[in-house]
Amino acid sequence: MVREEALDWFEEAKIDLKRAERAEKNEDYSLACYMSQQAIEKAFRACYIGLLRKRPPHVHDLTMLYENLKPILSLPSELEEALSEVSQYYVTARYPNAGIRRPSRSFSKIQSIRAIEVARDVIKKIEEAFSTA
Repeated sequence: MVREEALDWFEEAKIDLKRAERAEKNEDYSLACYMSQQAIEKAFRACYIGLLRKRPPHVHDLTMLYENLKPILSLPSELEEALSEVSQYYVTARYPNAGIRRPSRSFSKIQSIRAIEVARDVIKKIEEAFSTA
């Protein structure tokens, strides 16, 4: 059985995914990218707590977070590769001149759709892992 704390993190991940989807519909692409990153990060933290039964490291790098989850969470290679792209949105989608001069103007619909797809697929895989735990 998955701990309640893990389920709290996972529910927040799903809410962040919905926020990303709303932001994309409102053409706020940088916010959609950031919220997609947050959805994945929270879902991974839920896995640490619920499946690994340990505290997640205090990092925001999705590839780093996933590294320790590989023994219990198998993502397809294309999804694993996409983590590094979405991981960058933790900073670049929020701060001016952190890679992009004006995130609110520079992020595209294509980027936000891709980030949302990655978040959706990760959440689906984690939901499957929780259902068998």
